[in-house]
Amino acid sequence: MQPWLRRVLGVILLVVGAALAMLTEQGVLENRHASDRHGGPIVDVGSGAPSDRMERGNLVRVSGPVRVVEQPYDPEFGQRANAPVLIRHVEMFQWREIRVGSDVHYEQDWVDRPVDSRRFVQPSGHANPERFPIEGKQFDAGEARVGRYALSPPLLHALPGSELITPEGKTLPVNLAAAFSLSGNYFTTSVHADRPILGDLRVSWEVVPSQVVTVLAQVSGDQLVPAASAIDGKGFDVQSGERSLVDVVPDVPAPPSLAWLRRLAAIFIAVFGAWLLLPERPRTHHDFLLAVGSGTLLVSAMACVMWLGTDIVMGGLWFGAALAGMALAVWRLRVTAEPALS
Repeated sequence: MQPWLRRVLGVILLVVGAALAMLTEQGVLENRHASDRHGGPIVDVGSGAPSDRMERGNLVRVSGPVRVVEQPYDPEFGQRANAPVLIRHVEMFQWREIRVGSDVHYEQDWVDRPVDSRRFVQPSGHANPERFPIEGKQFDAGEARVGRYALSPPLLHALPGSELITPEGKTLPVNLAAAFSLSGNYFTTSVHADRPILGDLRVSWEVVPSQVVTVLAQVSGDQLVPAASAIDGKGFDVQSGERSLVDVVPDVPAPPSLAWLRRLAAIFIAVFGAWLLLPERPRTHHDFLLAVGSGTLLVSAMACVMWLGTDIVMGGLWFGAALAGMALAVWRLRVTAEPALS
């Protein structure tokens, strides 16, 4: 090969190696910065493969059916459900004030909160009870999992959907059975379910159904929790169905595939370029170790600069690789220079 052609190819390969290293680190950095907005590095574990040390403390995307291990339980009414969340609703038959323009009229209806009749335009004859003797409540499953991970309460409460269920009359405690009777999907205090009177109560339950979901959250032990360091202030996401990582966090670019293989390829290309640029002197021509040191120094220095002020660990690794490359190159130059001096 002609000397000038070797030099041109050497320069081109050095540039290509440095560019590949910079593009790889830039892709990793963009992914890292975008992931930090959601709370940190994201590990895509799909359907919940066995845990790896890399998952601990990181965010994971996991998808699969919600599996209820310990059912939620309403102890006052003795109700259970094979669902991650059980919600009790309490309504009272009360007066409501209806205003249409300047006209005011009153009607009775089921309302899930106390209606303050003292604020009515015509409170006389439309007085409501001041409070509910029984309140609505939410009951979480003692344990619900997606894959191998248990869902913490904030994630349980973010599960989508709801279904009204028919309560179990046989489990109603004796003290409440004297006042409530089962009518369709309700326990009601009405003597005649189709003709309620003022102050009657009706109680119903709905569940958040077990379903296939995709969860993005931080791993804490074997539990998924909101990421405390999330810049977006939420730190988790729950979506119905099986979603890809891009669907869950569309603002996070995918990291470069096979990043470490790309880094090694960048070093190899730079080493080959440095090898082609070595002078024609017998003791330096084709000195492979000198080329290795020079190519490693170039690529590692470029990568180290990319990580300055971002990640001390990655920056330190690249800085160490650059020092090793420089030491190797200096040693080979000294070895080749000694015979010439003698």
